[in-house]
Amino acid sequence: MTRNPLLATLLPLVADLSRELPESERYRRLLEALRGLLPCDATALLRLEGDQLVPLAVDGLSQDTLGRRFKISEHPRLRALIEHPGPTHFAADCGLPDPYDGLVEGLHGHLEVHDCLGCPLLVDEQPWGLLTLDALDPERFSTSDLDNLEAFASLAAATVKANQRMTDLAQRADHEQQRADAYQRASGDQPRELIGQSRSHQALMKEIQVVAGSDLSVLITGETGVGKELVAQSIHANSLRRTQPLISLNCAALPETLVESELFGHVRGAFSGAVGERHGKFELADGGTLFLDEVGELPLAIQAKLLRVLQSGQLQRLGSDREHHVDVRLIAATNRDLAEEVRAGRFRADLYHRLSVYPLRVPPLRERGNDVLLLAGYFLEQNRPRLGLRSLRLTREAQAALVDYAWPGNVRELEHLIGRASLKALANHSQRSRILSLGVDDLTLNALHKGAPDAEASPADNGTDAELAGELRPAVDAFQRRMISQSLERHEGNWAAVAREMGLDRANLNRLARRLAVK
Repeated sequence: MTRNPLLATLLPLVADLSRELPESERYRRLLEALRGLLPCDATALLRLEGDQLVPLAVDGLSQDTLGRRFKISEHPRLRALIEHPGPTHFAADCGLPDPYDGLVEGLHGHLEVHDCLGCPLLVDEQPWGLLTLDALDPERFSTSDLDNLEAFASLAAATVKANQRMTDLAQRADHEQQRADAYQRASGDQPRELIGQSRSHQALMKEIQVVAGSDLSVLITGETGVGKELVAQSIHANSLRRTQPLISLNCAALPETLVESELFGHVRGAFSGAVGERHGKFELADGGTLFLDEVGELPLAIQAKLLRVLQSGQLQRLGSDREHHVDVRLIAATNRDLAEEVRAGRFRADLYHRLSVYPLRVPPLRERGNDVLLLAGYFLEQNRPRLGLRSLRLTREAQAALVDYAWPGNVRELEHLIGRASLKALANHSQRSRILSLGVDDLTLNALHKGAPDAEASPADNGTDAELAGELRPAVDAFQRRMISQSLERHEGNWAAVAREMGLDRANLNRLARRLAVK
């Protein structure tokens, strides 16, 4: 009994529809089967992307074909194939140039004559791409081959659709896994406590309680290292969205070319290296909270797209025309004066007003009085078990030095300083003690005391915080400028080493240095 060659070709492909296969392997099998059904020298599967056709798989063509992008307007044969609803056969003497001339494997030079066959693929009744067949024999294809190709194209379209569905399911599972991971981080990790008893700290805590229960956008402002991210975490933890993820993005840590993709996601082929679809931070935060740190670093073009999402809840992934709706509460943070950035034309006024529906200022450590000792105690206790100590404490002189210091790097600087001082103190003791006291020398603040503003002023001379603000700023700027310059000299101009020494993010240090005109 003679077996139907078309049926013999299609049955294995039908079986493949229910199998989990990598896209490349699925399409390789498809072209291998096509070449077995209609023997020829080369086959290709191309996907329609806008005004061009992108090769996804080739069999018999040179590998560089996969890197080519065939603009339909420049290739009349491909245009004819995509516009015709069924298979098309180009005669050997057809005068239209062939896009594969010179690309057939094992042949050098231009192909003067050969036989060509092609068929469009329709997915959900919409043009998806093309199947093409090329033969060096000018009389290879016949009329019966057109019928076989049309039948094969129907299964090829089903293969493409099945692959898309499996890819969508995998991406959806990946999306849910990312959300689950984010939720687990948000719920499983205990957020660091906002420690303090000063009047300014207590006022901040009251503001957090007031705004947390609403869905208002919050703009957290404050100097580098004051704990703006902890404030954002506290707002989310006390909000009605606390059972959903808190997704964070540092806008200053990404190249400008990747910011849009990180925020809004992208589709396959949106840019070089976009090998698949990717959900952005907005979609991951759907139902929860999105925290944008260093929002003042966003490029103006991205600011416009961010504003649109905040206004309508609609976003488009990079490279896609399809809209997605998201329900996200936005919290932003910056160490810049955004009002000044607006006046300078570096930040959109409409976005600024949209973000700062409820502004929150986190006070710098130098305005929080003895809170520095409470925070120091917290960091000392964190370091104590790591160093295997029964007790880790500060001498009275060290406590006074910490209170007197101006803290240009704020709480983050204090955290790093306590960690370094603890290690130094332990290394300086020849006999390991279970109780270790950190002195002024361990803190390496001796030189800093002399430069700190009001270091020797008595409490009676201090006045109110408001009166000091105008005097402190120039002094603090001068102090920071000197600190950075001295560190640069010690590290021979290595900015990364300076950032590590000062406990600052490299990008934040660069911005601070620019503002202070440090070279």
